[in-house]
Amino acid sequence: MTYKEARVYLDRVSKYGSVLGLGAIRKLLCELGNPEADLKFIHIAGTNGKGSVLAYTSAILSEAGYRVGRYISPTVVSYLERIQVDGRWISEDAFARLTSMVQNAIARMEAAGEASPTVFEAETAIAFLYFKEMNCDLVVLECGLGGAEDATNIIEQTLLAVFTPISRDHLGILGSTLEKIASVKAGIIKPGCTVITAPQEPEVLQILKKQAEQFQCPLAAANRRDAELSEEAYDGQTISYKDWKNLYCPLAGRYQLDNVITALEALRMLGTLGYPVSPDALRQGLLKTVWPGRLTCLSRTPLFLIDGAHNEAAAKKLRESLEAYFPGRQFIYIMGVFKDKEYEKIADIMAPLARSVHTVSLPDPARTLPAEELAGVMSRYCLTEDPFPAGKGISVKAEVSIEAAVKHALAEANETDIVLAFGSLSYLGQVMEIHEDIRTQYINEI
Repeated sequence: MTYKEARVYLDRVSKYGSVLGLGAIRKLLCELGNPEADLKFIHIAGTNGKGSVLAYTSAILSEAGYRVGRYISPTVVSYLERIQVDGRWISEDAFARLTSMVQNAIARMEAAGEASPTVFEAETAIAFLYFKEMNCDLVVLECGLGGAEDATNIIEQTLLAVFTPISRDHLGILGSTLEKIASVKAGIIKPGCTVITAPQEPEVLQILKKQAEQFQCPLAAANRRDAELSEEAYDGQTISYKDWKNLYCPLAGRYQLDNVITALEALRMLGTLGYPVSPDALRQGLLKTVWPGRLTCLSRTPLFLIDGAHNEAAAKKLRESLEAYFPGRQFIYIMGVFKDKEYEKIADIMAPLARSVHTVSLPDPARTLPAEELAGVMSRYCLTEDPFPAGKGISVKAEVSIEAAVKHALAEANETDIVLAFGSLSYLGQVMEIHEDIRTQYINEI
């Protein structure tokens, strides 16, 4: 099997859609010899910030000399980005070889009349095979959806169950209330693990504490009162937390404070479990952390930022960051969202900072909110007392493609303007590629 053939095969598997539950993944891993049983995990669940906490934790552990597997979704830059060891993506050859093993296992399941695994379950199995093959000391594992019945929750060797801020998202799947969503995500807590949580709403914290107590698991909560943000800008910030002083974090955004202190709490507790990290490794690992799509700067003239704010809580944090870093400024937006998100609330939050809006349809046609419909939503929220449909001085345009949106936004911008592409992470990789191609072409022309 070649890498291309592996991708074609997984595209076919994706026809089974997304099915919560552990039955199929349990059988698949059994067919493969249960590679996950030989691995130790840091399991991360939550609504926002999972990827950032994963990036901080794994970068610091790698800097400390541990061999660290990373499993993330969704990806921004490349499909292969989802499976990494010490920050290096799985190779095409290794991915193809392991996909062939999974394909054979699934064929045996189907021949025996077993339910077919979903594409996420197949990818999770590939990741476990790779991490075992690479002799990883630790695997930092990001939940795909929810917690209790997410395919990643098949693991048993959980050292840490880490919770990033939990808010209302995937309402039709995980539950209609914050308490129900938190209960689902709390399902990753297992006997023998240590629980780490970011600052949470009181009702969420109560549920996590109850679940931890049920399994007699110690719980450590990151506390903003122990944190100090001494310097901040759109290209990084300096944070102190408890005994750690003046740590430079290269990722921007007000929301990163909670993510950093959650990762620090996780590392502190991991040290008590036999995985110590020196102060120098912690400082250097944090400095080397890379996580695209989280208020990432693509260029400075004009300033071009991207951010994966795809739900109400993330939009609030994004706006708070923009108002702190660029007080009184307005922005040229590129915006794309899924139709199953609370896009009306996102529009309400972000519209007041818009100077103009370029809406796009996302690469997944089944899930995208069409650009035309999103433009209509943004036009309503951009209304002022001026009688014109899009509001006084505010242009809202549905673009025919992501490339057209980037080109039109850049053509509109002068050297002092700020372009912001935000919404679903699923299209930000394309924005990065298109932006780089335009910059390269400009440089070559000079």
